[in-house]
Amino acid sequence: MMQFVIDNMAPLMFGSLVFFLLSGFPVAFALAANGLFFGFVGIELGLLTPALLQALPERVLGIMTNDTLLAIPFFTFMGIILERSGMAEDLLESAGQLFGPIRGGITYAVIIVGALLAATTGVVAASVISMGLISLPVMLRYGYSREVASGVICASGTLAQIIPPSLVLIVLADVLGVSVGDAYAGAILPSMLLVVMLIGYIMILSIFKPDMVPALPPEARTLRGGALARSVLVAMLPPVVLIFLVLGTIFIGLATPTEGGAMGATGALVLAGVRRRLSLVVVRGALETTAKLATFVMFILIGSTVFALTFRAVNGDLWVEHLFSLVPGGQIGFLIVVSLLVFVLGFFIDFFEIAFILLPLFGPVAEKLGIDMVWFLVLVGMNMQ
Repeated sequence: MMQFVIDNMAPLMFGSLVFFLLSGFPVAFALAANGLFFGFVGIELGLLTPALLQALPERVLGIMTNDTLLAIPFFTFMGIILERSGMAEDLLESAGQLFGPIRGGITYAVIIVGALLAATTGVVAASVISMGLISLPVMLRYGYSREVASGVICASGTLAQIIPPSLVLIVLADVLGVSVGDAYAGAILPSMLLVVMLIGYIMILSIFKPDMVPALPPEARTLRGGALARSVLVAMLPPVVLIFLVLGTIFIGLATPTEGGAMGATGALVLAGVRRRLSLVVVRGALETTAKLATFVMFILIGSTVFALTFRAVNGDLWVEHLFSLVPGGQIGFLIVVSLLVFVLGFFIDFFEIAFILLPLFGPVAEKLGIDMVWFLVLVGMNMQ
């Protein structure tokens, strides 16, 4: 029995983690508890040395001093402040009036506004909630199909998963050891292609099933001519300036992602102040939500570090590599299996869990297979999206 446990420590450890996750145990504590339990079992069986666990404090300190992870609270805070500054409402109203005369006009507005909000907030919940509350009643009132209306809001609202400055890309870059700037640059083209495909789908729908996506009636189009142009310009200018502040400075090398996030958070505060939406209650609420999310991420990171330390010590990485060596097709076979796995798991668990549990196992295998890590990161990000 002892020999069986020694020989199969890695699969037992992974199976135990899956059991705890399926039973609803908090992810961070499931990871840490598994790592510590199997670490002590390994020491008792003579498979590991006590010196292994002495490396834990240094690993945890390394997480706490990681400058890249500072970008997460900055972008979260920025997204929440922007959500409450009224920017989404102004954008949707102006874009809805601009595209209203054509069939599917409101859905085009939702997709474009979703992309703009994603490029300024980087937070999914902020985009989906804003657009759902504002545009769904309007679409249903003017005869849009319920399926199309809700589908477009969900699809365009979650563009913040993949369009920089996405929190998902920051986490994936940190886990896979890739530069956040490279991850952002790599995700630009695929994410824009995704937006174009969403617009293309609505175009096809408006041709073959026009009754599902009608144009706005004349009485609903209250802005015309110069008033419409002015409204669009006023609504579009703040997000464009913020996009340059955050992404432009990162891409041209003037700022790190963390510094870009800090500028974005400052810009969001200024924008909310100009719109007279900035108050102590708003700032306090944004800070509380940001602190909760940042703490949540930190706990999962620490838990995954504890798990990974023991898992690698019992040759878990070699076990995973051996499993994928049985998959036919080399690089292509590996990418298909990983893509399917991430896609299916995305139905049930959050991207944090996928990033911190599975990617540390897949990343080394991808590297040994000669796959470009930025390309691999964007592929996984698109699957999560």
